[in-house]
Amino acid sequence: MRGLLRTLLGGLLLATPAAAAAPEPADLVFWGGPIHTAEEATPTVEAVAVRAGRIVHAGPRAGAQALVGPATQVVELRGAALFPGFTDAHMHLDGVGQRALSLDLSTERSLASLLATVAARVARQPPGSLLTGGGWIETHWPEKRFPTRQDLDTVAPDLPVLLTRADGHALVANSAALRAAGIDADTVAPEGGEILRDAEGRPTGMLIDTAMSLVAGLRKEPTVDERRRAYAEGAALYARLGWTGVHTMGTPLEDVPIQEALLAEGALPLRVYNLVRRIDGERLVAEGPRQSGDGRIVTRGVKLFADGALGSRGAALLEPYADAPGRGLVLLDPAETAPFLAAALKSGIQVATHAIGDRANRLVLDAYEAAFAAVPAGQRALAEPRWRVEHAQIVAPADRPRFATLGVIASMQPSHAIGDLHFAPARLGPESARLGDSYAWRSLLESGAVVAGGSDAPVEVGDPRIEFYAAVARRDLAGFSGPGWHPEQALDRQAALRLFTLAPAYAAFQERDLGSIAVGKKADLTVFSADLMTVPVEEIPKARALLTVVDGTIAYRAEGW
Repeated sequence: MRGLLRTLLGGLLLATPAAAAAPEPADLVFWGGPIHTAEEATPTVEAVAVRAGRIVHAGPRAGAQALVGPATQVVELRGAALFPGFTDAHMHLDGVGQRALSLDLSTERSLASLLATVAARVARQPPGSLLTGGGWIETHWPEKRFPTRQDLDTVAPDLPVLLTRADGHALVANSAALRAAGIDADTVAPEGGEILRDAEGRPTGMLIDTAMSLVAGLRKEPTVDERRRAYAEGAALYARLGWTGVHTMGTPLEDVPIQEALLAEGALPLRVYNLVRRIDGERLVAEGPRQSGDGRIVTRGVKLFADGALGSRGAALLEPYADAPGRGLVLLDPAETAPFLAAALKSGIQVATHAIGDRANRLVLDAYEAAFAAVPAGQRALAEPRWRVEHAQIVAPADRPRFATLGVIASMQPSHAIGDLHFAPARLGPESARLGDSYAWRSLLESGAVVAGGSDAPVEVGDPRIEFYAAVARRDLAGFSGPGWHPEQALDRQAALRLFTLAPAYAAFQERDLGSIAVGKKADLTVFSADLMTVPVEEIPKARALLTVVDGTIAYRAEGW
């Protein structure tokens, strides 16, 4: 009997947890600083452990300590803050790269400084070539006006010059470029565009929206190598800023293999979600969504346009502009688009439509609603299509609840509000109720809509610190917020964090794998030098990205950290 009892006890001891095999060690462990999860139930934890690209522990430090093995890389945060990977839900990856590789005019603070920069480049430009650049925006210049062909002619009388405005919806051409394109006083602007003219009816050089196509023939198509360089440069810059993923808008479908090749070479350190340009929409609908690199590159959306930009007065408004005649430009024909929308619903392709003005937002919501009615849920590839409105800058109060009702995502860019505050009151009227309908992130969230945060780079800088700051401060980087700029629309910091983590994951159908720090999710993580959730608001833009982790692999580490 005593021998049998000893045998039974021995079996029980072997079965206890203490005698079980030790857990497999983690590849990465983080502790020693604030860790924000974006999870409602557990907004903060002490430590995070990662194995094989996924989070295996998010909780007490002791639990992570148990997963430390000889090969485990332990990241001592030393007071720095760890977040779920920040994702830019609206940007142009090739454009960011091209900005870095071309004549970048985004930092020009006056027309005079822009002309000086152009003059310096003209002196080095090969004769007979075309000089292109972009990123300028006149709304904060002391001259308070668009540049003209005459301005450019003073520094480039013979060399054709095309300079695109920051919003990408307008450009200025000098006289040599206008002559080369055959644009004169008799040229008629294409539908959806405008040629600005002086008092005598002559072109000023400013071409708005589709009128930019009149000079498109002057540009050489970038080579495959040039496109590769642009994507690689843009991705590297974004990783250095702390972004782990991007939703890139208007991607040519032919560029997806370029991205895939860069990923295979280790030169694309980001997670990429592509929404292709309209011209490629039918092909994507026919072929269906595609992904590669274990989901690192996903292509499943199409980008449409309903109007232009507010700054160049192309945004389609319900009421006329306060500072100029007209109500903007409508670029979407609902009747022409309806068959495409129906086909997209049946194939599981996401539709995202640029809409800035209140008339454009209503037009898009109407078109989406009609498509949903025409294609019942049983005929759709996805129960939740998760279609999007890109920008959703001015939304009439009557249309605001329609986002939640229709299940439409508002994809918004906080930095637009802190830039546009310097000219939007003039466009809309300083006392206009439309200002209260503009950049209304909080109102849309409170109505039940999903709001995904982005930057629209290279229109804006494309910096997660600036976007987070804009969402919670609703003031420009100097701390200015004009009268009537509705500070009540600013977000609390938890809501702002979700704007750039959980919401973009949902908007890309990836919320099961991304968007928060939780066991089982992919290890996309961002470390900032300061805790964005607690530092004084004005200190947020001063934080530095120290570490960017994608799929459990360090994509960027700040020098000396």
